[in-house]
Amino acid sequence: MAIAKALTDASVSKLKADPTKRLEIPDGLMRGLYLVIQPSGAKSWAVRYRVAGAPRKLTLERAYPAMSLDEARDAARDAIVAAKRGADPAAQKAEIKRQQKSGSEAERTGFESVVRKYLARDAKKNRSWLETARLLGLVPDKDENDPKSFRVVPGGIVEAWGQRSIADIRRGEIIERLDAIVDRGAPIVANRTLAAVRRLFNWAVERDMIDASPASAVKAPTPETSRDRVLSDDEIRWAWKAADGLGYPFGPIVKLLLLTGQRREEVGGMAAGELDGAVWTIPAERAKNGQEHAVPLSAASLAVLKGLPKVAGKRKLMFTTTGETSVSGWSRAKEQLDAAMLRIAREERQDETFEIPHWTLHDLRRTAASNMARLGIAVHVVEKLLNHRSGTIKGVAAVYNRHTYWDERVTAAEALGRHLLAVVTQDAATNVVALHGSSKREPA
Repeated sequence: MAIAKALTDASVSKLKADPTKRLEIPDGLMRGLYLVIQPSGAKSWAVRYRVAGAPRKLTLERAYPAMSLDEARDAARDAIVAAKRGADPAAQKAEIKRQQKSGSEAERTGFESVVRKYLARDAKKNRSWLETARLLGLVPDKDENDPKSFRVVPGGIVEAWGQRSIADIRRGEIIERLDAIVDRGAPIVANRTLAAVRRLFNWAVERDMIDASPASAVKAPTPETSRDRVLSDDEIRWAWKAADGLGYPFGPIVKLLLLTGQRREEVGGMAAGELDGAVWTIPAERAKNGQEHAVPLSAASLAVLKGLPKVAGKRKLMFTTTGETSVSGWSRAKEQLDAAMLRIAREERQDETFEIPHWTLHDLRRTAASNMARLGIAVHVVEKLLNHRSGTIKGVAAVYNRHTYWDERVTAAEALGRHLLAVVTQDAATNVVALHGSSKREPA
């Protein structure tokens, strides 16, 4: 057998390809190192060695001339020494490549990565996208506008399915998650979670990440009645007491929802700059119907606001835990409120089997309207107070009737506040309504 000649920089540069076959030229100086020349003329380096008696081959990371002869010899020496110690450099390289491929695939189709992309590119178009994020298992950390920075909710869906490919999620797993939510006593949250998961998978189908949605044939865990729920006086009292225990920020929010009849996001996003004495002006960009809305604040509402802590922040938000972003975590807060209400109700009734029918925070708005109707407040005044676009005054009358009913709204707000305090304290004497006077100005 001819002894291999030591390769040189000059010889490596001059060696030509054989267009009919692949060439492997050994280096006589560094045993195990080969110069590989493809029929195309491309040159690379390979190292041959043995592990446990079996022949192995390692293709070096860089080809010639990016890797010089000296560099190739050093790399070959390292690989052969590692092999003598029992390692397998070729297997290690293959594993690194596998992990890199797995990592890039997880970045593209991993469940957590897909959720973050969905929130950033599509879900943010919806006003309730932060709630969607929470249902999927992510909540804002430092920046509520950047889903990439959201932290993972312990025990949530993202934590459970993590880096698994979204294509691997099966219908049965979705059902198991929903059943667990129902079992912990939050059936409506389970319905909302299914809706969020279904939208996510439909988005993934549109993006060609998966062929079909595993959530498409999953039925809502709990039937929901039509939106006609109004809290009884007992339930209002229990909710108010439970709100006391809930504390800031959600406790005061619940009270203001009852007292003002405004929407959840509008109350939760309240800023100090929107308040002027006994008038709260919701800017058009925060109002659901896109119209600036002035809300008269009753003495009871002002008392709630006066008791709020001061949280530092440029936006001067009234309800915030960070100072820079408005509150999130509505569903969790509602679950805590429900649990507290039930404890109060069962203790009051001395009945451990007593149950409170399901209700939502939006039902507090309907409850406020219903209570104003009980107090004899005209429907058109109630609608004006609630900022309803479609009301009892329609057609030509709606065009010419520009009256704001401000005094009537002030009276209505004060009447509702006094009524609720009477319900909460069970003191009929509290429910005395002054039928005159107004706030210092009459907004449009």
